[in-house]
Amino acid sequence: MNNKYFQTNDLALCAALLCSGLSIIDIDKTNLKRVFFLFEKNRKNEIVIDKYWKHELLVDPINYFNALKELKTRIYENKYEYESYNKSRN
Repeated sequence: MNNKYFQTNDLALCAALLCSGLSIIDIDKTNLKRVFFLFEKNRKNEIVIDKYWKHELLVDPINYFNALKELKTRIYENKYEYESYNKSRN
């Protein structure tokens, strides 16, 4: 992995990062069983991640819930098209 990016498959962490103003750079779906979210790796973002793991990060609960829904949508947005394509080929 490139040292320019922080990657995680932790949905709760991703939602908290989105609520804190961080942006997803890319979504790695190459592993069919696990999705990884990539964020820019910089000092500001590292501070937010550190606060999350220290239980010091505060986010709005409604924004957090909405971020979780958005992440799940982004995970599954192409899944059904891919499955339909594979079924039609067989």
